[in-house]
Amino acid sequence: MSTYLGLDIGTSGVKAMLIDRAGKALGEASAPLEVMRPQPGWSEQNPADWWRAVLEAVDALSKSHPAELARVRGLGLSGQMHGAVLLDDADAVLRPAILWNDGRSSAECAEIEQACPEARAIAGNIAMPGFTAPKILWVKKHEPEIFAQIAKVLLPKAYVRLLLSGDYLEDMSDASGTLWLDVGKRDWSDALLAATGLNRSHMPALVEGSAPAGQLKAELAARWGMTGPVIIAGGGGDNAASACGIGAIQPGDGFVSLGTSGVLFVSNDKFRPNVEGAVHAFCHAIPDTWHQMGVILSATDSLNWLAKITGQSATKLAGAAEAQFKGPGAEIFLPYLSGERTPHNNAGARGSFTGLSHVTDPARLAQAVMEGVAFAFRDSQRVLADAGTRIDRLLAVGGGSNSQLWLKMIATNLNMEIHVPHDGDFGGAFGAARLGLCAAEGADPRAVCTMPEIKSVITPDAALVEAYSNQYARYRALYPAIEEATA
Repeated sequence: MSTYLGLDIGTSGVKAMLIDRAGKALGEASAPLEVMRPQPGWSEQNPADWWRAVLEAVDALSKSHPAELARVRGLGLSGQMHGAVLLDDADAVLRPAILWNDGRSSAECAEIEQACPEARAIAGNIAMPGFTAPKILWVKKHEPEIFAQIAKVLLPKAYVRLLLSGDYLEDMSDASGTLWLDVGKRDWSDALLAATGLNRSHMPALVEGSAPAGQLKAELAARWGMTGPVIIAGGGGDNAASACGIGAIQPGDGFVSLGTSGVLFVSNDKFRPNVEGAVHAFCHAIPDTWHQMGVILSATDSLNWLAKITGQSATKLAGAAEAQFKGPGAEIFLPYLSGERTPHNNAGARGSFTGLSHVTDPARLAQAVMEGVAFAFRDSQRVLADAGTRIDRLLAVGGGSNSQLWLKMIATNLNMEIHVPHDGDFGGAFGAARLGLCAAEGADPRAVCTMPEIKSVITPDAALVEAYSNQYARYRALYPAIEEATA
């Protein structure tokens, strides 16, 4: 029986997952990555490290599951979005990749929108420092000798694809996050490219995420013991790929992702932007489908940060918060450690605690962090509703979804049920593997990307809805005050 491989090029690591034709996970392996922060607000990685991690992860699978890997016929890619990989005409990397959570290019965002007044209408998004285009304008301004050598700009997974197959190709969902795509037309925008001094020759060709997009090099297939040709799918940006993994591909289906960043994701039948609320409106990884996202830059990253400074593990902190939980705490946390996207679009925003007292301890701080992230999701729900978006069903994904208390907080604040799948990883690597199956077999993604069985349903706590609404009002009032104080 044929098998299919998914590769997720994440921020903290690369994950490889093998599945069979029925979508059953057969094996997985991962390799870690580190982020470089050469200045406050900057975030970079060396693309060579992604490739090292890909080789490490798939090499591990070739040792642990050689028979299954030998039968791979399709390979899908998922990846962290927005990262800028700059290549010269010999495909050499010109500088470290500037990542999605890098905030250096705020000024360049305004310059793009000034140079292309219709930018928001074309891209369906506000120009944000996290997107790829402002990063290139920053390089043009601050590193002109690098900019002059640029032959191609690739996103992280497209760079990995180049090494896997030799092709310059990108899928629609990942391309949506560059600020160079006409998202409604699913094509590059000459006007947006010109606003950053580039043209179509600098871009990879575009493909749908479930379509064939190259073939694995023979030497790599031999290295991993693969016995036949391996078709590579277009793949998807990390959240679109996760949606394919969790089955959120029909209009109104969505998920709440508690990962390093936080995402409230919903699929749409048409392009439906809401730029004023800093909602992301992107192409989905399957044809004729779009999606919207509210994006929080520091979700589990906020609890990991607290764990680091208190010397306790994030798991222990979450457990301590759950043990003493009685309802909203006196402490409030704004989770803007790396700035924020939805709804503020402010790379300069910073986190803060308020309401501290002599009784504040690590458990109470952990509860405040978890509540702050829940309130940030509520912010995203509010601006999605402003765009006329209906969310019919939410599933939970991401490492933070292991916390029942955290999910209960989010469900209560969104006043929506959250469906928790049976144990399994339905994230980017799994979704990428499903897209690899579609590309290799010509399968309908709507038949392949189905929802998993549900283990439990987290319902809102009716007794706390009003208390959390009052606390959310206090949370919302804090941001303008903090913004003014730190401006």
